[in-house]
Amino acid sequence: MNSQDIRATFLKFFEDKKHSIVPSAPMVLKDDPTLMFVNAGMAPFKEYFLGNSEPKNNRITDSQKCLRVSGKHNDLEEVGYDTYHHTLFEMLGNWSFGDYFKKEAIAWAWELLTEVYKIDKDILYVTVFEGSDDDDNLKMDTEAYDIWKQYISEDRILKGNKKDNFWEMGEQGPCGPCSEIHVDIRSAEEKAKVDGKTLVNEDHPHVVEIWNLVFMQYNRKANGTLEGLPNKHIDTGMGFERLCMVLQNVRSNYDTDVFTPIIREIEAITGKDYDVDEKVDIAIRVISDHVRAVAFSIADGQLPSNTGAGYVIRRILRRAVRYGFTFLDKKEPFIYRLVNVLTEKMGAAFPELKAQKQLIENVIKEEEASFLRTLDQGLAILDRIVDNATDKQVSGSKVFELKDTYGFPEDLTDLILREKGFSYNKGEFNKRLKEQQGRGREASELKSDDWTDLIEDEDQEFIGYDQLEAKVKITKYRKVVSKKDGEMYQLVFNLTPFYAEGGGQVGDKGYIQAGNGDVFYIVDTKKENNIIIHLTKELPRDVNQVFIAKVDAKQRYRTECNHTATHLLHQALREVLGEHVEQKGSAVHSKYLRFDFSHFSKLTVEELRDVENFVNSRIESKLPLQEGRNVPMEKAIEEGAMALFGEKYGDAVRTVRFGQSIELCGGTHVDNTADIWHFKIVSEGAVASGIRRIEAITNDAVKSYYHENNRSFFEMKDMLNNAQEPVKALQNLQDENTGLKKQIEQLLKDKAKNIKGELKNEITEINGVNFLAKQLDLDPSGIKDLCFELGSQFDNLYLLFGAENDGKAILSCYVSKSLVETKSLNAGTIVRELGKHIHGGGGGQPFFATAGGKHPEGIVNALEAAKGYIS
Repeated sequence: MNSQDIRATFLKFFEDKKHSIVPSAPMVLKDDPTLMFVNAGMAPFKEYFLGNSEPKNNRITDSQKCLRVSGKHNDLEEVGYDTYHHTLFEMLGNWSFGDYFKKEAIAWAWELLTEVYKIDKDILYVTVFEGSDDDDNLKMDTEAYDIWKQYISEDRILKGNKKDNFWEMGEQGPCGPCSEIHVDIRSAEEKAKVDGKTLVNEDHPHVVEIWNLVFMQYNRKANGTLEGLPNKHIDTGMGFERLCMVLQNVRSNYDTDVFTPIIREIEAITGKDYDVDEKVDIAIRVISDHVRAVAFSIADGQLPSNTGAGYVIRRILRRAVRYGFTFLDKKEPFIYRLVNVLTEKMGAAFPELKAQKQLIENVIKEEEASFLRTLDQGLAILDRIVDNATDKQVSGSKVFELKDTYGFPEDLTDLILREKGFSYNKGEFNKRLKEQQGRGREASELKSDDWTDLIEDEDQEFIGYDQLEAKVKITKYRKVVSKKDGEMYQLVFNLTPFYAEGGGQVGDKGYIQAGNGDVFYIVDTKKENNIIIHLTKELPRDVNQVFIAKVDAKQRYRTECNHTATHLLHQALREVLGEHVEQKGSAVHSKYLRFDFSHFSKLTVEELRDVENFVNSRIESKLPLQEGRNVPMEKAIEEGAMALFGEKYGDAVRTVRFGQSIELCGGTHVDNTADIWHFKIVSEGAVASGIRRIEAITNDAVKSYYHENNRSFFEMKDMLNNAQEPVKALQNLQDENTGLKKQIEQLLKDKAKNIKGELKNEITEINGVNFLAKQLDLDPSGIKDLCFELGSQFDNLYLLFGAENDGKAILSCYVSKSLVETKSLNAGTIVRELGKHIHGGGGGQPFFATAGGKHPEGIVNALEAAKGYIS
């Protein structure tokens, strides 16, 4: 079976068992602060396990894109070195939310594997939870054991410990025992030597877990104790790539048709053959895996960046680039060329790849080129570090700075140093790295208590589209503590007018007022696993009373102006630039809006003017808000509503229309575009290859903008002696300044000529080298010209000139090319060493280099030391 058939067979099997097939959710999570990426098939369904939402069908099946590269589940460093770990992988799953339990889950798993996929029963093992003697004091899962006995001999049912056979979502939340299904694909000879059951869960490449059946029946509380869940759930996950390995009768995930087309393309591009040299094989596996992770992440809306999820994606791609750079001899971008074959292979199952193909290629190509430039820069810096090393060991701190400041990976540094016969202080490096990681963990660490439930089983209602004030009750609350914000309380209301951060729009602020008049400020509003959470610094003493909840109306209004303007801006860009424009991100605050979109070039002044005029014409047209709530998704799309890649939509959606602009949106908006008053673009620039960003302002911010510009104008006019035509007066000043600069340049050239005549007589010969070291009163450009003019008149010339400019020291070194070759003199090396006298550094080419420093008094010492290189 090919991989497409394997996936389709799985979904069809569970569809026949009354499961709804749902599409894969985007990998990048936007309303779950505990996870950066979907790292398991159950992550998109946490709200159902937690009881925050009710699924439309209690039985679901899917193939979920997962990414394991951060946090507890991090397989990144294993990828490439073995044949069964991946960054991105598909998890085939079937789910029961309070419906069937262990009996059906086990029976159907066995039926699918042995009767539909025809896997030999004699190569399968299963594990069950053996129980634990720790604080949980959990009993063995005899229920699962007894069910398994109906299908497989008892000598193939293995008892597993808590680490392997008790699955937990995290430190808190739903959890339970699990049964893993393992497969032994070793040869008959290998099986005769070693019993397969001894290799289960021992990281053997050919005795691997393919399916995990999790029986969710407990809830882990903040204090570590377990309590039974009111409803029991099934959560299963089968590794698609590993299943393909078994069914296609190969020994590696990379030998399946999931990866072989990508590997063949890498071979064709690089000229390197797979399965010949182990180092090359590792590099090819790394690249074929990582291009999938990066491509799917970009398709889901996550661009590489320097922070958060974007940083993780950039790190994955850079890992692929450096393996290509080091082991495949690829010094130019090439990974982007693999997107085409990836799309051909997986585009049918994941149409977002086809839709975003050009963008994915552009972003990857630009990121590759950027990192390759970083590698070149890092190599030059590493050369200088080696040149200045006093022994054969380089400082670990220097290696850390190379990684931290320039993004130069330490394993590549290690490889290059070993090739040169050097090493580095790994203890010192690891100490610096741990200090940095510790600071990062402290900054992001969040500890939370269990929820205290005040009102059981009450659904939360958002009324903020229609009301900014309401009487509310607290249904539950908990305390959270973080390094960043200190002690806070999270409150959940039975109904709320507060909009929770989402869709790019910031969360509302405001307050709740108790009956006695006490006010408790809501500093932010967020959504977590489908419940709206209100953050406050102080918990009311009486949490059981009725409160008046009031949104900060002024901030909400300004935010609404910016959000509506964002929709109009999107429409304007598609009208002015073309239908290829798609939203790639947004941030809607009360003070400004930011909008990222796909476009291939910088916007011209005329295009920016046209976009502004388009938006402002819609504002002047006084277009009313036309809102649709609970609109069937299919109907909304038919009506022309724009859906964004990377967003998760339900079967029913909300539509927001202003004239011809119609989008799927859960945010808040003005009642009429006239409320925006005016729209002004304040900046436009690139975010990544093929992605542009516009920042703009509306309403009060525009008024402030024009007021400030008007004030600056009159200040400038006053400086120009209240000229009647200030622009013309400013142009005259610029022309006069340009003329004076030319005069100064000519005077400096004349001065240099005079100095050159004097210096010719001061050049002396030492050991066959014409030498001069002197402090001059010239700018760096004049000194450089002087060096090359003297160099054209004297053979075997070695010069060192010093100068003081604006309180700083400058050294300029010139060495004739003949001396570089015959005397091994190197201007770059010389100024790096002499730069220590002026408390600075520098570099350049072997025949000309400069150094700068903050200690002009050291110039004399540097000039005196210059002679030492030839005497």
